[in-house]
Amino acid sequence: MLGGIRIIEFEALGPAPFAGMLLADLGAEVIVVHRKSGAGNPAKQQQNLLDRGKRSIALDLKDPADLATAKALIRSADALTEGLRPGVMERLGLGPAEAHALNPRLVYGRMTGWGQTGPRARQAGHDLNYLALTGALFYASQDGPPFPPPTMLGDIGGGAMYLAVGLLAGLLNAQRNGKGTVVDAAIVDGASHMMALLLSMGPLFDTARRGASLLDGPHWSRCYTCADGRAIAVQCLEPQFHALFLDILGLTGDPAFAAPYDPATWPDATLRLARLFAEKSSHHWAALFDGSDACVARVLTPEEAQADPHIAARGIWQGGAPAPAPRFDGERGASGPVPTHGEHTDAILKDLSDKGFL
Repeated sequence: MLGGIRIIEFEALGPAPFAGMLLADLGAEVIVVHRKSGAGNPAKQQQNLLDRGKRSIALDLKDPADLATAKALIRSADALTEGLRPGVMERLGLGPAEAHALNPRLVYGRMTGWGQTGPRARQAGHDLNYLALTGALFYASQDGPPFPPPTMLGDIGGGAMYLAVGLLAGLLNAQRNGKGTVVDAAIVDGASHMMALLLSMGPLFDTARRGASLLDGPHWSRCYTCADGRAIAVQCLEPQFHALFLDILGLTGDPAFAAPYDPATWPDATLRLARLFAEKSSHHWAALFDGSDACVARVLTPEEAQADPHIAARGIWQGGAPAPAPRFDGERGASGPVPTHGEHTDAILKDLSDKGFL
């Protein structure tokens, strides 16, 4: 889908390389600029799953010759991504102003936690900090302190996906008017934006209190511990699904579940279900609900998920790694191999020279 698009990715951690992997999975040519080995980067031949499908060139951006190569790459590209602290690329002479002087059509993607501006812009932080200050972490517990959610919530959901969407929007705009842009993708921005769905339920439920909103409070939207110590996930939100859930459990007509959307009933209903699910194993409950629309699923480990019949039938995992997504016309893209750092340096240099960029 993105064939013919060249993206230059400057080595970073977390969300920026994930966005690059996503775009490479969709067919873009992604060239990642890895640091040359040395005192600060001893793992010259390191491989990282997030580099799959990309080509790798190793450069020392403080070396004038290598800096010239980086600028040649920028001249040849449609887009650029970097995930460094604000000001670092400018100090290297590769900030947006310098890049657009080299290539006015370039879409310049910047990935940070705090954003390019604001009091915390140059301050260190991690996923949990960003989620904490946006309010997104508030809902990660119902009693006691919030627990750290999987990093997919901030780094990937609030970060990488917004960077990828921003890049694609910028590329479409550049195709129309020939003008590049700077994409300021910040995890605090994306995580806040994602809360719109939960906050949209505010008129009906109390989104200012944990355990009182439509998705984090009801007995029908939580996980329960089973007799084998494993968990079962329940989220039968709509009335027809809730009714089916009760029917399968033999609870139809039970007064404790007669008003599923009344928050006052949720604590007692939750306690009843917790006791019930604790009586038998997660395998028992998964088999009981299998094939139904009651919206119940056993909580699997990533390794177990690969063997699940539905996950396996769709080929969601390939070679122990998640396959490209989404699909187009029912077909998914093919991910490329994971390069070693600097594996394609010579070939990329030759290509730049042959095309007159270097």
